[in-house]
This record gives sequence, structure tokens and C-alpha cells, in this order.
Amino acid sequence: MKPSYVVTGASSGIGRACVAELVRRGAHVWASVRTDGDEKELDRAYGDAVSVLRMDLRNAESIAECGARVAAAGPVRGLVNNAGLARPGPLEYVPLAAFREQLDVNVTGQLAVTRAMLPALRIAPVARVVTVGSIGGRIAGPMVGPYHTSKFALVGLTDSLRAELAPEGIEVILVEPGAVATAIWSRAREAAEEVRATLPPAGLERYGEQLAAAERSASRSARTGVAPRRAAEVVVRALTTRRPAPRYLVGADARLAAVLASLPFRLRYRLTAAKR
Repeated sequence: MKPSYVVTGASSGIGRACVAELVRRGAHVWASVRTDGDEKELDRAYGDAVSVLRMDLRNAESIAECGARVAAAGPVRGLVNNAGLARPGPLEYVPLAAFREQLDVNVTGQLAVTRAMLPALRIAPVARVVTVGSIGGRIAGPMVGPYHTSKFALVGLTDSLRAELAPEGIEVILVEPGAVATAIWSRAREAAEEVRATLPPAGLERYGEQLAAAERSASRSARTGVAPRRAAEVVVRALTTRRPAPRYLVGADARLAAVLASLPFRLRYRLTAAKR
């Protein structure tokens, strides 16, 4: 019987690359997407090797239904918590509804999916939860405050889950990529343009240049980030290696940022502060 894994956010980017790598290794994948088009594309590409889950991390009912469906089908050896979004903008002006949505998807949604999949994980001979975080969960900068907040929270969530599930032998692993060349950067640029259009004149005067710098950074990340396949290979290694590390960095920029995060606080904050 093929080993089964669950991958959220499987329509593109790291999630889609994880699906491809797991199928290549002979696994069956439960892949979560939100749209009809994404479901049809996965069906065309992988056939019976992939079972599509229609899941929205903002919808508790859809998560519970997917968890029940997976558990009814049998054991699952691994869950990849990959789905997420990025909301840019100055924290002084980011709508609180958008801030809540960022945390709801990137933090609360990850916990809800993990809880829903635990029954299937518990009946597997070996079970792991691999969460795709970010180096942005170690070091924060301007104009991406909602995203950084969610990724810092994800570190605490992952560490607590690791401690709580250890007695059952379910290993919880955090993967921390730097820039990965995915559609998240183009979506972030579009969102930044929308934020700029809604800022009052005083806000634009205070934060306009910081927003422009963030947009340039997003464009650079889209061009120079590592391929999603590289991140997926690390995720699959964490799922399948005999003794996985608790954390994995992905990309030279992630390794550099990890060093920066270890610097004394005053120096770190001086290096990451916005410049006039």
C-alpha cells in the first residue's frame, strides 16, 4: 500500500512542488486547493496518485470535513502545512480585518488543519507534521508586519506542538525558507499597490518610500528566489528521513538571515530599521 501524505496549498509554489516530489517517490497525496480550476489541473496532472481536498483555511467546516474524509480512508504518514498568504503595509494603517485574516490563515488555520488530521496521523506507523514557515519568523523588517507576526507565531505554535505530540512519537518539524520564486511575491506587490492607493496623505508621506522599497524587494525575490522544487525537496526530506532535524533552512539568504537574527538586539534592530 502506498504511503499517504496531506499537502495544503497545493495549487502552486512549494505546495505543488511537494505534490510532484511525493508522487515521484511513489506516494499517494491528499492535496488541498480552493478552486475548481486547481482541482481539475491536479486531476489532469496526477490522476489517481492525488486525491484533491477542497479546503479553505478560513472555513472551519471545510477543514473538519476534509479531516474526516482523510481519516476514513486510512493512515497518513505526514502532513505538510504549507498554505498561507502575505499582507503588506504599515501596521499603523493595515485594516484590522486584514491583519486578523493574516493570522487566521497563517496561524489558526495551521492549527485547525493539524487537529483535523491527527486521527489519521495517529494510526500511521510513523507520522510527521512539517510546517512551512519562513526565515521571516526569526527576523522582522518594515512593511510586512502582518506576515512577520504570523510567522513568529507559527514558530511558537510549531514548538508547542512538537513538545505536546512527542510522547506519541509524532515529530513536528519547521522548514524556514528564504525567498522562493513563487506567485506570493506578485500577489504581495499587487497588495502593496492597493495599500498605497488607500493610504491618507499623511500615511503616504510617512511610509511611501518604505512601501516602494518593499515592492522593489518583492520584485527582486520573484527574480532571484530559489525554485519551489528546492524547498519541496527539503520538505520531503523532513517527511521521510529516518531522523529529521527539528528545523531546516532553505536558501543562502535564509542562512544569512539566521546569522543576523543571532546578533545582539541593538545591532540587529539597527540593521533592520527602515531608512529615511
